Amino acid sequence: MILALLTLNWLIVLFWTWHILSALRNLPQLPNLLDPYYAQPFEFSPLPLISVIVPACNEETHIEATLRSLLSIESVPIKIFAIDDRSTDATGAILDRVAAETDRISVQTKRLTVLHVTHLPAGWMGKTHAMALAARQATTPWLLFTDADVLFSPDSLLRAVNFAQAERADHVVIFPTLVLKTFGERMMIAIFQLFGTLAAPPWRVPDPNSRDSIGIGAFNLIRADVYRAIGGYESLRMEVVEDVRLGVEVKRAGYRQRVAFGHGLLRLRWTEGTLHFIRNVTKNFFAIFRFRALPAFIACAVLVIFCLGPIAALAGPLALRIPAALLFLMLFFFYRYFRRHNGIPPAYFLTFPIAAALIIYALLRSVLVTLVRGGVSWRDTFYPLSELRKNSGPPR
Repeated sequence: MILALLTLNWLIVLFWTWHILSALRNLPQLPNLLDPYYAQPFEFSPLPLISVIVPACNEETHIEATLRSLLSIESVPIKIFAIDDRSTDATGAILDRVAAETDRISVQTKRLTVLHVTHLPAGWMGKTHAMALAARQATTPWLLFTDADVLFSPDSLLRAVNFAQAERADHVVIFPTLVLKTFGERMMIAIFQLFGTLAAPPWRVPDPNSRDSIGIGAFNLIRADVYRAIGGYESLRMEVVEDVRLGVEVKRAGYRQRVAFGHGLLRLRWTEGTLHFIRNVTKNFFAIFRFRALPAFIACAVLVIFCLGPIAALAGPLALRIPAALLFLMLFFFYRYFRRHNGIPPAYFLTFPIAAALIIYALLRSVLVTLVRGGVSWRDTFYPLSELRKNSGPPR
């Protein structure tokens, strides 16, 4: 029995070791947009016009700061489409006020257009409908889909456009810098980024022979012709993880997809504590499995074995503790490397068992809550599970 457990533990830990060492070897090769090369406009290529699309539903707390940060960008010509998606708070009024102020300052060029959605058509998620609505009105060669709580640095779009032109990219994603204020936020984001990096290695994204793709709601910059060629958000009407799915479709269609780091270029506070993190992912985790319960439950079992199994061995004989110690060492190396991007001290590798247990709980909760409710409730709108399953695409 001990021999079987020891063999299983070593296989699991060697699996972790291989993937973490692969990440540590390849992550430094990802482009960093803070490189001075991307700081000035390229002489050989004019800067393209970008339509920045910002959907907002009950975002009165953040939306003005987001718009102000975008309006402060002067290095790249942009047109902003802000969509008030049936908000019941002051979001719509804030958008109208900022737009009126902008029109008075810039009388020749309309930089901010506000769209008000008062009715959600059947068969649409609110966010995908809002973004599709704005994209139909955009006439620029590039579209940037972002969120209503993202703060942009003045040089963020210049660096992103230079990167896109240098790489001849069709779709560009920049990792945002998350603002973390509590112990729980740092603990959960650290493991979330660990799982995300190992599950979809970003260094494989540019490889046309790899199925790995990427999409992040904070920054999906895509050529308008490519967006329309893959069907746009019209083809993703009931998609819960629409940002991820956009990346999947871009890669599946064979277009050039690129991803880069850029610490501080984009900032947002995605979660406010551990409980908020768990609530945040309730609508997302089950959607990753296309709302199929069996694959989600299998994933939970695998996570228990691979994340908690070696840790439980610490309570056993010395022979079982050695692979667990190696796992913690690998985690330390990964957390230490990623500190340059997320600012989380490497000592947080010690929180891995607690964070892993909470991730498993969050996945189970996502499945069970969705099944019990018979659908997903998000931003005061209920989406039936039957509709979500009917309109979900094939697995990633």
